[in-house]
Amino acid sequence: MKSVLALLQFCTSLPLGRPVEFEHFARRSYLYPLAGYVIGGIAAGITCWIASPVVGAVVALATVLVLSGCNHFDGLLDFGDGLMAHGSREKRVAAMTDRTTGAGAVAAGIVVTLLAFAGLQAAAHLPAAILIAEVCAKVAMSWLTTLGAPFREGIHSYLHGFAKPWFVVPAFLLALPLFLLPVPRANIALALAATVVIAALMLALSRRLFCGVNGDVVGATNEIVRAGIILLLALL
Repeated sequence: MKSVLALLQFCTSLPLGRPVEFEHFARRSYLYPLAGYVIGGIAAGITCWIASPVVGAVVALATVLVLSGCNHFDGLLDFGDGLMAHGSREKRVAAMTDRTTGAGAVAAGIVVTLLAFAGLQAAAHLPAAILIAEVCAKVAMSWLTTLGAPFREGIHSYLHGFAKPWFVVPAFLLALPLFLLPVPRANIALALAATVVIAALMLALSRRLFCGVNGDVVGATNEIVRAGIILLLALL
């Protein structure tokens, strides 16, 4: 339970009392999907009472961003700056880790948010879509934490130091309860498959551009996977 509490204190802005030693979660980063169930479940519960797809989509996105403290969204903005920077690997890393917000960050934030917003409006079952997407996003975070060799010291390198290759298995297994949702099982299977593809692409891209992974890349993966899964579910 200390591991779960440390996870939720790290991934959410929920008032959960006295901080628990972060190492409890670091040793079990495969628990990431549990945060997806909490964040996505709260968002889904709220949107169940909203009839308008447009309002429901806005509320769902606002809820997951607020509950996550916008930490992963901040990673997306930083990743956007690094992605759009020109020049050497050092220049890209400098752009990503710089405190200022550039055009790449703005573009990344707008594009990913618009894709998620549009997808939620068109989803056949909005509450299920936001829950599935949030859990898949956290599965991807766990995988990048496990498989992404860090290029600098930070939270990611700390978590990666405790991760074991087999962590990818329990992280995936924690997503299997999604098949209990009132959504065609084929759709959920495709969502999980898409999660694997997006996570692999983010891992390959970060290795090519930055020669490794940091917390910004992991956070950006969360936002991109969420939007990608929402869009996929809307198109199915």
